Amino acid sequence: MHSSDTTRALWQIHFCVLLWGFTAILGKLITLPALPLVWWRMLLVAVALALLPKVWRGLATMSVRTRLAYTGIGALVALHWLTFYGAIKLSNASVAATCMAFATPMTALLEPLLTRQRFRLGDFALGLASLPGIWLVVGGVPAGMHTGILVGVISAFFVALFGSLNKRMVDGSDPLTVTALELGAGALTLTLLAPAIPLLAPSFGDTLLVLPEGMDILWLLVLALACTLLPYALYLVALRHLSAFTAQLSVNLEPIYAIFLAALLFQEQQDLHVRFYIGVAIILIVVFAQGLLASRRKPAHAELAGISEAHQIAE
Repeated sequence: MHSSDTTRALWQIHFCVLLWGFTAILGKLITLPALPLVWWRMLLVAVALALLPKVWRGLATMSVRTRLAYTGIGALVALHWLTFYGAIKLSNASVAATCMAFATPMTALLEPLLTRQRFRLGDFALGLASLPGIWLVVGGVPAGMHTGILVGVISAFFVALFGSLNKRMVDGSDPLTVTALELGAGALTLTLLAPAIPLLAPSFGDTLLVLPEGMDILWLLVLALACTLLPYALYLVALRHLSAFTAQLSVNLEPIYAIFLAALLFQEQQDLHVRFYIGVAIILIVVFAQGLLASRRKPAHAELAGISEAHQIAE
């Protein structure tokens, strides 16, 4: 793996993070409950990709075992998005997005177990070093938002889990094919779980089939295509040259973008004080320190070093 590949992958990840920063904002703008919101998001992406012959060719060349593995990962993605948007509805966009950075230390623990690489104490220490920044950014929140924080942390766990599994699965598969399979499986998972979700988490929505109306239609299309399809596939490409931990640590920038956007659009400015800027500085230092170390590190997975250049997003 060349350093130029790592550098390009880091830029790709940061572009993905910028787009993902808008997902919390769109989750706030869309009036649908979390369950139908996520279902429509995954379904729209899967349908859009199903129109591409390239996706079907990719599925035809994929083994049954690989398809099942990506299907399972897609179910975890669905649970992550469901809890993420549930956290937004229970707190606000700023708090829910910031909770995602808890995935960093979780990934440092899970990735060595799931990808069979050695545990890196330095990665775990860097993940922990970002936590004070996260807490400073969140600051004090009203008691009514505590449930949202808990749901956000659960969502962060799902991020760490499916991110590490994607790293283990990453290979020569076409990114758009993988995206279609995972998000299609996620939509199916939510369809199967829909009867139980109102009983387990009533705040997520009591029904699946809610037709979007008015501006919700536009915001859902933006969420599905510009903030899901493009960055999700690009993220899979970048993972071929980065560890899941490095990618997740870069995703810590997502709450920074989301909080600034939320302050601008929704006046969620309660955290934009001195503690906020100190927290931002801590997160930025940790993110770029890890990026610098990753660019100088030997590949963690020898079997990935010989993989040819990733497929392009579009041909």
